Amino acid sequence: MRRQQSRILIGIAAAGLVAGGVLVSNGQAIAAGWAWSAATAPVLAGLFVQIILSLRRGDVGLDIVAALSMSAALAFGEPLAANVVAMMYAGGQVLEDFAQGRARREMTALMGRVAQTAMRFEGEGLRQVAIAAICPGDRLLIRQGDVLPVDGRVGSAVAVLDLSALTGESLPQTFQEGAEVLSGSACTGAAFQLVAIRPAAESTYAGIVRLVEAAQVSKAPMVRMADRYAIGFLALTLAIAAVTWLLTGDVIRVLSVLVVATPCPLILAVPVALISGMSRTARMGVLVKGGGVLEALSRVRTVILDKTGTVTHGQAVITDIRARKDFEAAEILRAAASLDQASGHVVAAALVKAAEARGFALSAPADVVETPGRGLAGRVEGRRVALGGIDFVTGHTAEAAPDDLLEGIDPGALTVAVAIEGRLAGLILLQDQIRADARPMLDALRQTGCRRLVLASGDRGDIVRSVGEQLGFDRVLGDLSPEAKVLAVRDEIPNGPVMMVGDGVNDAPALAAADVGVAMGAHGTASSSEAAGVVLLVDELAPLVKAMAIARRSRAIALQSVVAGLGLSLAAMALAGFGYLPPVEGALTQEAIDVAVILNALRALR
Repeated sequence: MRRQQSRILIGIAAAGLVAGGVLVSNGQAIAAGWAWSAATAPVLAGLFVQIILSLRRGDVGLDIVAALSMSAALAFGEPLAANVVAMMYAGGQVLEDFAQGRARREMTALMGRVAQTAMRFEGEGLRQVAIAAICPGDRLLIRQGDVLPVDGRVGSAVAVLDLSALTGESLPQTFQEGAEVLSGSACTGAAFQLVAIRPAAESTYAGIVRLVEAAQVSKAPMVRMADRYAIGFLALTLAIAAVTWLLTGDVIRVLSVLVVATPCPLILAVPVALISGMSRTARMGVLVKGGGVLEALSRVRTVILDKTGTVTHGQAVITDIRARKDFEAAEILRAAASLDQASGHVVAAALVKAAEARGFALSAPADVVETPGRGLAGRVEGRRVALGGIDFVTGHTAEAAPDDLLEGIDPGALTVAVAIEGRLAGLILLQDQIRADARPMLDALRQTGCRRLVLASGDRGDIVRSVGEQLGFDRVLGDLSPEAKVLAVRDEIPNGPVMMVGDGVNDAPALAAADVGVAMGAHGTASSSEAAGVVLLVDELAPLVKAMAIARRSRAIALQSVVAGLGLSLAAMALAGFGYLPPVEGALTQEAIDVAVILNALRALR
């Protein structure tokens, strides 16, 4: 709406300039003056309406200077200057809209990919339904070129997807049957079946769209600061105009001072630069919820990271199988995984997954008795099998675990003992592996200006210390409750702005307490994504470091634009006050300053 009004007003102002020029060339100066005045009037009227609305909201901006300069030009018999200012003002609005639209392009592109309908299998056929009607368990047909409407699992042999809208990754990825895939990605291969696991409103892409919408209407502290400075600049402009009048008594010079101060880079450069930065981070899979968060991200000095799912993968994998004499490692794993099919424990799931990955045929367990937190026992292929903690398993045997079997176990490893037919068969060692990108990411964080790196986790203290020592953290905290994580964040605040990175529901309070909260993965827990100011749309840490660099550069460009723009505006006002810049030339000069400032702010997109 505003963009259309600005285009209409600039058209009227331009038509007035042309009409006045034609009349002057035909010797009709008086008629030309009326043409210029008539073309200025609609712009001035729209400006007064905008000022009144702003004042009602409590905003006092530099639009007042534009209104004063146009009004004064008309009052002092300078209709051409008034028309030029009107055109420059309307042109500035169009330019600002263009710059903001250019800066929001990547974020708007995210919102434009929302699917509206889907093809759902019903009985023997297909039916097109609205995405709001899709329920978990529904089977959908995703055709080539379709955008996935909901999160789901691949129900066909394979799916080839373009994840660029979510991750910025340009190359398609292949997913096998059963793999979880996210809404917002697009099918680039053959059609496949998708089994919905979340309703559309709870799916990843819907959450991203909500976050983008919130980010676009937010107002950054730096923008609010610019608004406050704008009031000061308005007072300074009026003071310079008053001094010019007192010293010279020349109303044209006063008019020139007002004209050259319209509008100010303060109200143009800051939002354009910050939105440009947010757009760039969105392009690489890092969603920053608002300009204020981007500013805070640029000033971070302490980073606190949760361990599980952040610097580690959050999934236990087998690192070793120690078999006793007369037992084979494959035999131990197959027996343990067969029995673990009866358990819902995460470690049981890891063992079953590992056995299946090795191609083992698992047998159905019988007579299973599980002792929560300790282990389980039962029968596999007629043989008695027990697995769990060492104390639990040795209780099912007549022997203790030999020292050579326990020797040299990493303190960060999880040990699962396995007994077969009353004998301790061996140990399966599992560990949550450190991410390959964790160490490079931590080094990069230090290079961006972070002075302290803290590892904070609810896991056992010895495991957390082992990870912390390997990665070189400045401080390591384990056995933390959600409340203790919040206290850890508050303890670090005196050392500078704090960023907390986590992915679980227990991280949400700490994410909210930090100056910047970062949630790992938009498809993670809803509470952590909602509490965080930054959401990583990819399950990687490297984009976060790039986002911090972008935030610092965007803020620096915004400040640079403001300082340069204000300096040039003040210099132009001084020239106008001394009579070196008549009103028309002053208006053109100020427009050139505005164009330069906006173009400089758009550098944040690169």
